[in-house]
Amino acid sequence: MSEPVRFGFISTARINRRLLAAAEKSDRADVVAVASRDAGRAEAYAVEHGIERAHGSYEALIEDPEVDAVYISLPNSLHVEWSVRALTAGKHVLCEKPLTRSPAEAEEAFAAAERAGRILMEAFMWRHSPQTAKLEQLVRGGVIGQLQLLRATFSFPVEGRRNIRLAPELEGGALMDVGAYCVSAARLLAGEPERVYGEQVIGDTGVDILFTGILRFARGAIAQIDAGMELPRRDGLEAVGTEGSLVIPDPWLARRLVLHLRRGETREEIALPPADPYRLELDNMCEAIRGEAEPLLGREESVGQARALDALYRSADEGRPVELDY
Repeated sequence: MSEPVRFGFISTARINRRLLAAAEKSDRADVVAVASRDAGRAEAYAVEHGIERAHGSYEALIEDPEVDAVYISLPNSLHVEWSVRALTAGKHVLCEKPLTRSPAEAEEAFAAAERAGRILMEAFMWRHSPQTAKLEQLVRGGVIGQLQLLRATFSFPVEGRRNIRLAPELEGGALMDVGAYCVSAARLLAGEPERVYGEQVIGDTGVDILFTGILRFARGAIAQIDAGMELPRRDGLEAVGTEGSLVIPDPWLARRLVLHLRRGETREEIALPPADPYRLELDNMCEAIRGEAEPLLGREESVGQARALDALYRSADEGRPVELDY
């Protein structure tokens, strides 16, 4: 077994706790440093979580020679900037989703990774769940026939008016935060959309607090998505084909791994053993860094995701369907 990949965390965001817990269970990763713009905050965080070193700036962390890779959990608007800076400094990068809503920025980030000879991966943990792999296998295997319709939903009531998800200057909003999962699922199962139409409700802070969309795909499938930040907690994914349907009650956080298959009068529950998608994501990143595997999510995936998000926002802003060119 190779030495663990040494990770530094850029930011002390709440989501970090998921990766910290995953690293504790993994023999492939070790969190050795954390950075904040406030040195005292970084030091307190390091003490609380048993991290060796604390840095009072992001620059100091990416220059730390004892760090192999960084996990970036900054606000959305800073993802590409700090991914590029870390890659240029010679670090591998696991960047929290969404990497960006700009296809050009996604290309820029992966070009920086290529120049540096480093791995860049978007941290879309739901894609690493065995439940997601099983869903993809069943749909591609024709178990429900030809895919016709996808329904994907994710919403929750946001906490506090100062939440970064509500800040337009930080690229917050329902589509970027939870709707990105719905778009990711539609693209995973149906390919890249040819045409999209979006509708949004803008809240008093200037971001979309409700976003709904229709995506049309080349092989005829249609996806319906909805995402909200002032709605009750809801999540779900349904794939409907010519011969049946698959329903996943908990597709995104994947706390209980179960798929419901319906074909005619037949109902089948497909249950899978528990698995931590954050641990699987982290292990995949480490294996890619060591040259033992390909990153599950690479340039094509992140650029395609950004292209779809951008088109949906343009459609909602302009009040018309948007065609995507490839």
